Amino acid sequence: MAIKPLPNEKELLLEIAKGDGIAFAQLFRAYHGPLIKYIYTMLESVETCEETVQDVFLKVWENREILPNLNKFTAYLFIVTRNYTISAIRRMVKDKKHNQLYAEEVLSLNNGEEVFNLDQEYQNILIKAIAELPPSQQRVLQLRQQGLKSREIAGEMGISIESVKKYQQWATKSVSKFLKLHTAVTISVILGIN
Repeated sequence: MAIKPLPNEKELLLEIAKGDGIAFAQLFRAYHGPLIKYIYTMLESVETCEETVQDVFLKVWENREILPNLNKFTAYLFIVTRNYTISAIRRMVKDKKHNQLYAEEVLSLNNGEEVFNLDQEYQNILIKAIAELPPSQQRVLQLRQQGLKSREIAGEMGISIESVKKYQQWATKSVSKFLKLHTAVTISVILGIN
């Protein structure tokens, strides 16, 4: 990450160390764009990039008393940005794994019975999610729910085992996305979050 230092950077850092919010805003505006571009090359999520840049500048503000002592602010900014970006990547990987496992568990069956004992609200959301699937994906899930194996589903539907696996994979992904979106909305409504 090559960021050119601001011509008045030393003065800004001295003012920020004293708690000057206007100087801090000027520093933020100057480095915001380049940091977003740099972080986006690794995260590819504008929302996560914005959150990461906010975290970086929060850290800069919290440690503002050390700013005048830094030989090269841009090097410090790079290190803080790198650390927060790595943390964001770890969170994204962890969230992705968690969402995938969650979806698989919700849709997995144990002798034809759901693994989870879901409450009525959640079951309703799950039913809506499955209802929005294409018919072939719905059918795969129905047959899986009846306890059929991939080979048996393929025979019943007249498709290949690979198609069964793909339909189930797509269904799991779609249902997971639907559940994540709608359960977040439900929780927001329950908690009165706007």
